[in-house]
Amino acid sequence: MFLMAFLIAFFIVSFVEVLRSSFLASGAPEIPTASAIEGITPGSFSDLAERVKPAVVNISTTKVLKGRSLGSPFGRSPFGGPFGDDFFERFFGDIPERDFKQRSLGSGFIISNDGYIFTNNHVVENTDKILVKISDGKEYEAKIIGTDAKTDIALIKIKPDNGLPIVDIGDSDAVRVGEWVIAIGNPFGLEQTVTAGIVSAKGRVIGAGAYDNFIQTDASINPGNSGGPLFNMQGKVIGINTAIVAQGQGIGFAIPINMAKNILNDLKTKGKVTRGWLGVSIQNISDDIAKSMNYKNKNGVLISDVFKGDPADRAGIKVGDIITEINGKSIKDTHELLITTAGLHVGEKAIIKVVRDGKEMIFQIIVAERKDKPEMVLSQKTGGYFGIHVQEITKDMAKQLGIAQNMGVIVTDVDEGSPADNVGIQAHDIIVQVNKVKILSFKQYLAEIGKAAEKKNAILLVKRGNANFFVGMSME
Repeated sequence: MFLMAFLIAFFIVSFVEVLRSSFLASGAPEIPTASAIEGITPGSFSDLAERVKPAVVNISTTKVLKGRSLGSPFGRSPFGGPFGDDFFERFFGDIPERDFKQRSLGSGFIISNDGYIFTNNHVVENTDKILVKISDGKEYEAKIIGTDAKTDIALIKIKPDNGLPIVDIGDSDAVRVGEWVIAIGNPFGLEQTVTAGIVSAKGRVIGAGAYDNFIQTDASINPGNSGGPLFNMQGKVIGINTAIVAQGQGIGFAIPINMAKNILNDLKTKGKVTRGWLGVSIQNISDDIAKSMNYKNKNGVLISDVFKGDPADRAGIKVGDIITEINGKSIKDTHELLITTAGLHVGEKAIIKVVRDGKEMIFQIIVAERKDKPEMVLSQKTGGYFGIHVQEITKDMAKQLGIAQNMGVIVTDVDEGSPADNVGIQAHDIIVQVNKVKILSFKQYLAEIGKAAEKKNAILLVKRGNANFFVGMSME
């Protein structure tokens, strides 16, 4: 009986091994074993945390507010109702003002042993006093060296008694989704707190500003973590912890450290950041625009306006060109172009690759510095192709609009549910081009829009207020 059981077990094991060998021979990937999966997970974060914690600091700030002694810091009576400030002033005389101190907490990390520290702009913005506590418990008053509200990054400095421990700066571009990370900071005032998680996503846009490009992590981040570092498993800073989703758990956001590295010199030397400017208005390429332009690759951005005398104009770039690369870096959409251009230095030479009428062209641009309607009565409807009704721009209209009289035609109405309505054309828009032909008169518009209607698709350059943009329409 025992022999029979042994033979059956041996047969089953042999059969499974044969199946496994056959499966692997077929080229299919091997399923990882439990021990292999355990090897991917760090056994402990203790050594890493012990090594990097000394360079993480706690930041406390104080802001002085003026207010009434019987009221809140904003001078309002705490009693509400009919008993306002006037009531108390009438019976007690003028109430003297006093100072109220508003305190808040944040985090930061030391990047040089002479006391330079990275943190968030919102941690130190509009504060009267900044105190930095380092890992050995000593406190120093800090001063702001430079801030950048657009990226929420600030550089502050203390004068230490001795050399300080510093962080190693990593490369956030090399970070991969799924990597283990740890966050260290001062959540809710609890000093030197370590939390762990993974990189959940990269390049997140959360509506914080034009330069959103966050690393998302599920390492616990809470109020007070702001400005603290996000470390990879090599102990290098890859991000600055900045934001959380109040309604969710396990969702935090960090500014990529490469963004901070890129503006460090400006913050140190100027106290602010100067950003690159090409001198163009841009837009993403919709399916209709791509079809109308016979552009097969959806990557790239379409130039809807070129500002006269600015770098792109001087280099020879034109409206309708599609930017596909800047300095060898592929440009996928408008957000990517904005981030890339912001990283260019004023006076730097940038190599721009564009597609014009299906042909690749290269331009060299000298980067400049980025410097951060009247009503009218419209007459009768005319036209009708693609659901657009237009009229000639009269001399009086041109004067009111501040444009040349021969600069296109003005939209008077759009048929509901028409191709034009579907792509967002509106009354008062000015149609400047039809299929890349500049419109100088109403007669020319009718001729060009008629040709487009025969082909059942059109691409228009539209002016709305101070902005130009392309729209693609199709009747198919």
